[in-house]
Amino acid sequence: MVRRTDVEFPAEGEVTLRGWLFEPDGPGPHPGITMAHGYAGTKEHGIEPFALAFAEAGFAVLLHDHRSFGASDGSPRQDVDPWQQIKDWRRAISFLEAHPAVDPDRIGVWGTSFAGGHAIVLSATDPRVKCVVSQVPIINGYEQMQRRVQPDSMAALEEMLAADERAQARGETPTTQAVVSKDPTVPASYRASDAVEFYLQPIPDGIWENSVTVRSTRAARMYEPGNWIARISPTPLLMVVATYDTVTPTDLALDAYERALQPKRLCLVPGGHFEPYLSQFTRASGEAVAWFRTHLLNSSP
Repeated sequence: MVRRTDVEFPAEGEVTLRGWLFEPDGPGPHPGITMAHGYAGTKEHGIEPFALAFAEAGFAVLLHDHRSFGASDGSPRQDVDPWQQIKDWRRAISFLEAHPAVDPDRIGVWGTSFAGGHAIVLSATDPRVKCVVSQVPIINGYEQMQRRVQPDSMAALEEMLAADERAQARGETPTTQAVVSKDPTVPASYRASDAVEFYLQPIPDGIWENSVTVRSTRAARMYEPGNWIARISPTPLLMVVATYDTVTPTDLALDAYERALQPKRLCLVPGGHFEPYLSQFTRASGEAVAWFRTHLLNSSP
């Protein structure tokens, strides 16, 4: 049996972050895993099954919403700042290691997509992280953006970013756009059908809105967590990579994996970016459980 409870903890700027703590059956303290969602999502976006799988395997799991998303505080709402999210995630690690159900010397990090990049940076820079799983991670935001935006649309994107910057300089709130839309006339971060289906999956009302600040696009394009990957060692790294990923391109992930040092393991799953949450969930979650068991439970998978 796994018990899920609502938790909250403070972050800088008098912001309260909120999430779920999953505690496994049996006496503790348990090894811990801290998790978070990807770009402009919430904890309800397809990752609770991973948390449950980890808790059922004997880990205490903290799954939190990034600031300005979901249940967490933060203003402006729907704003993605990768470096602020990493700062906040360090507070999540501090919360988890101080919890009586958790062994502070056995804490791992799991991140997916945009948060997969955060997991790379965290494990490269915070020695409290003893094991890491980075699933379909962002590696190079600039290269990713160059591939996703059509060349004849780049000038319009740059003008939108500049107009938003000028508006903020006048004291206006940051401009927003849709996270996903199939309508080419609606400014949006993603248009692919699989992205639209994933973000618009049924979740409780009031949890998420299809909106993200325009300046989040600039922040994402400037974010290159792959630069940190060689610094993760000696922390054990598992990378889960989709073979036909056009959101966080497969070739960039494989190149980053080659630059990572041992101990490391690569798990290739067939399909696109969202398959680890869907048709390939059993494979992706099973590989992650085995990796965490090996390096946090000190037992064979």
